[in-house]
Amino acid sequence: MPHSLVLNILPKSPIPAHYLTGRHLHALFLTLVSAADKELGDYLHAQTNEKAFTLSPLQISGQNRCYKDIYSLQWEHKKTIPTGTRCWWRISLLDDTLFSRLTKLWLNLNPEHSWHLGPADLHITGILGTPQHNQPWANFSTYSTLYEEASETQRQIALSINTPATFRQGSFDSALPSAESVFNGLINRWNKYSGMEFSSSLSGFVFPSFFNIHTEMVEDSRSRFIGCIGEINYRILGEVEPEQIKQINTLADFAMYAGIGRKTPMGMGMVRRPSFGKKVSVLEDV
Repeated sequence: MPHSLVLNILPKSPIPAHYLTGRHLHALFLTLVSAADKELGDYLHAQTNEKAFTLSPLQISGQNRCYKDIYSLQWEHKKTIPTGTRCWWRISLLDDTLFSRLTKLWLNLNPEHSWHLGPADLHITGILGTPQHNQPWANFSTYSTLYEEASETQRQIALSINTPATFRQGSFDSALPSAESVFNGLINRWNKYSGMEFSSSLSGFVFPSFFNIHTEMVEDSRSRFIGCIGEINYRILGEVEPEQIKQINTLADFAMYAGIGRKTPMGMGMVRRPSFGKKVSVLEDV
């Protein structure tokens, strides 16, 4: 069952900009995991293959702009975040086992406990697991529900790429979101975690029909990536069976949880499908 959880965060001391990179937020996530399950934290830290979670960059509450159902996100910070600035942070989990092993963390969250991001002390004041009118990044679904609710007739696939996305091609990275790069990556993640096998040939029916994208650079002290950001529409073309159309739409809905491209555990490749449906959650807001 994919979960997209939004943590509300209140800094109790300033957060220097150079501690707001994907690498430092990845380390904070592993600290949270280890607090609930040290064995799991050690496993995720040592894991080198594709991971079962994605993370967002830290966001300052109220600074995101909503336009035509596309929420722009801040993927880099040039200035220190001051004490008392309300922030939020999205964590998505793709593996049922991962979510269940972290249940103790969500249920026993102490809003007065300090977590550390570099030299900064943070308090996690709450967790959202359902969509809010001003917070579309919180959601959940079962894999079977994603499949059952997907359209078998919709041939237009619109995605908003909200943090820079880059894709591996051979030995190098490409910032171009081709249908093969986007959908083959989603197929791989879907097949790994859903228990419902989709054919890798699905991407052959998908073609870009509109794009309004540009490149942005993401860097920290150790690496630099060029990724794309913006809006892109794909169209399903040719003689395609309703079942195949349904599977492609399932993947497009799944993209909000899985992300696209490389370095999704570092905040890259966050996407939404405009007007993504709301769900009723079993996770109470903490």
